[in-house]
Amino acid sequence: MRLPTPGKIVCVGLNYHDHVAEGGRPGPERPILFAKFSNAVIGDGEPIVRPEGTHALDLEVELGVVIGREARRVRAADCMQHVAGYVVVNDVSARDWQGVPAALREGEKGDGQWLRAKGSDTFLPIGSVLVTPDELEPAAGLRLRSWRITPDGVEHPMQDGTTADMIWGIPELIEYITAVITLEPGDLIATGTPAGVGVFRDPPVFLEPGDRVRCEVEGIGSVENPIIDWSEVRVEAEPPR
Repeated sequence: MRLPTPGKIVCVGLNYHDHVAEGGRPGPERPILFAKFSNAVIGDGEPIVRPEGTHALDLEVELGVVIGREARRVRAADCMQHVAGYVVVNDVSARDWQGVPAALREGEKGDGQWLRAKGSDTFLPIGSVLVTPDELEPAAGLRLRSWRITPDGVEHPMQDGTTADMIWGIPELIEYITAVITLEPGDLIATGTPAGVGVFRDPPVFLEPGDRVRCEVEGIGSVENPIIDWSEVRVEAEPPR
């Protein structure tokens, strides 16, 4: 089953202490927010397309929060009344376009913002299972793991973290977001990723066509997708005008 496409997708950057540390950056003073759009959403088993021009495709396993009731200027203490449930998501990122130094070749620069790097087509696989809030407690610590699976079938562990390492928990994120952005039923918050992403490995590890990537959140399940090159995508011809 593929869950309905969210109307709004609000993503949180640098929300795990260990991920901040692996990048050698200072911790943010407040949540870093960015957006993805419906073009990025795919389901379990659908291909992630590596766009033309990027050579540094990376993965990010994240806990997704699905909104169940309209939330506007909600206090943290009341936020969980607005949550329908949790899903597993993969925040796919083109690290060269994002401008991460370890991903840049000589003479390359990033875009100066994250829209293309994070919001390209197929860059948000979402798992097919929605788990209700009464079944899980992220603050207690849910294990998040990801794997790069090479064409020979070997599973290479990437991330292995816990939601207990979040800098801002789900109630705090919802309070912060809804102070200025009204969230509606079906909207999605991607709450950040733990350490272990490919760009900060030595040497960096990036996803290649022929690979598969699996992201898993304890108590919810996983989402797994093959990586294909943009040249493998069949584009329908435009109708004559």
